[in-house]
Amino acid sequence: MVHSIKKVRIRDRYNDRLKKRLKKPIPRVIVPSFFTLMNLFCGFLAIVQIAEGQLQNGAWLIVFAAVFDALDGFMARLANANSAFGIELDSLSDVVSFGVAPGFLLYHFSLNGLQAPGLILAALPALCGAIRLARFNIDAKIVESDKFKGLPIPVQALMIVGFFLTFRNNLEIFQYLDYGVNNVIIPMVLILSLLMVSTVPFDKIPRIKKGHMRHQRQTIFIYLGYIVIIVVLQEWGLIIAFTIFILKGLITFAIRYWEDLMADEVEEVKE
Repeated sequence: MVHSIKKVRIRDRYNDRLKKRLKKPIPRVIVPSFFTLMNLFCGFLAIVQIAEGQLQNGAWLIVFAAVFDALDGFMARLANANSAFGIELDSLSDVVSFGVAPGFLLYHFSLNGLQAPGLILAALPALCGAIRLARFNIDAKIVESDKFKGLPIPVQALMIVGFFLTFRNNLEIFQYLDYGVNNVIIPMVLILSLLMVSTVPFDKIPRIKKGHMRHQRQTIFIYLGYIVIIVVLQEWGLIIAFTIFILKGLITFAIRYWEDLMADEVEEVKE
């Protein structure tokens, strides 16, 4: 009798705890994390498609991964659900979708013809992207900024995808070069990889909040322009929009560097 009463009490306690857990609201972080995992899933599918010889499908899956990556950031800001967990999960997903997958695409597209050097070049987007994301995670914990330090890894990936989708059926353009299309791919990969690990500041996607929107109208209009270019011109739009994005960052960095240099010279003259 006593034993059965204890069992009933234990069951009642368990049921009470279960009810309390079920009554708890769903954590906000779940919503953006779903989009982050969809980003990772698209990256995984892209690698599978490329391995099976479906390079075009793999390229578009990387584009879909970038869409989910943008949505997870948007949802995190909208739901005020930024967290250390979300940052780490996003970085792990980005290494796969925008580091490994684009490098794998380039290797199967043309770099495999260069043997060992081609393998090293194909690994650069993942290697430099991992360094850039690790630095971003550390900086995000220290101070919040409206600029990216170094080229964002999704931009690097979309530049590669845009190049592949634009020229995959027009390789005769490069037939007069010594190494064919690789004469363009090699410097492109090197420049994009170096920009990722650089300290050149690039614009972040502006926050959709009243206070922020007033101060970031110009950036908002620029990003809307990027979207229009990509939607209208598609493959070419990816190259054009992100080339403008990169050049804007480089030119702004060069101007500020020159101004700081001149200011230092003026101070030295005064002293």
